[in-house]
Amino acid sequence: MSGHSKWSTIKHKKGALDARRGQLFTKLTREIIVAARDGGADTDMNFRLRLAVQTAKAANMPNDTIDRAVKKGAGVDGGGDDLQEVLYEGYGPGGGAVLVQALTDNRNRTASDVRSRFARAGGNLAETGAVAWAFENKGVIRVEVPGGDSEEVALEAVDAGADDFEIDGQDIEFTVDFAGLEPLRTALDQIEGVDVASAEMAMVPTSTIPLNRSQGQQTLRLLDTLEELDDVQKVYCNVDFSDEVLAAYEVAS
Repeated sequence: MSGHSKWSTIKHKKGALDARRGQLFTKLTREIIVAARDGGADTDMNFRLRLAVQTAKAANMPNDTIDRAVKKGAGVDGGGDDLQEVLYEGYGPGGGAVLVQALTDNRNRTASDVRSRFARAGGNLAETGAVAWAFENKGVIRVEVPGGDSEEVALEAVDAGADDFEIDGQDIEFTVDFAGLEPLRTALDQIEGVDVASAEMAMVPTSTIPLNRSQGQQTLRLLDTLEELDDVQKVYCNVDFSDEVLAAYEVAS
């Protein structure tokens, strides 16, 4: 499994810590609100909302909290109109491309916060379009195969429509196009011994770049500080982190 995919897997596992701090629930609530606002409250007709609700339930968000967020986004309880989706592009230490997706009710505040994080880490914000071309929007599904045959599961997933996969022991990350995300998740749910950890639309780098140890650690710190911002929903980069750097990051996290 590439350094980039391993970083994504570590981020997902680290989400449990974020949930205990309440930060993850804040981000998930905002995503549900905007998804319901833009596509309606019916999860059968609104794919983005369906994904958001599934992610929230996987993070053990209470059902009444999810329902309130859906109603708020749909305008039943008012609110939600002030949240705007913003995409920031930049370069981290060593030149790695970084995409930052945010939902904010104050663009000036968020831009200032994001810019300062880049500057402190030795990176910089870039113009619109500067790095987005290096990513493509793909469905990403992460599964765990405790005690099972990861390679056999991966082959079954390819037969079910997966475009690609990367294996790291009992963890597998699959990529698929937009239309294939839900059918693939359904197929994986039906394979005995497979636990679907997450399913989402994500910006996946078309290629990755290596960094030395110092630059890799600096970049990971940048990504961490960006994700700690309440307005930031997701952060992506195209760095292929070494096992050594990732091991140190996981311990520190």
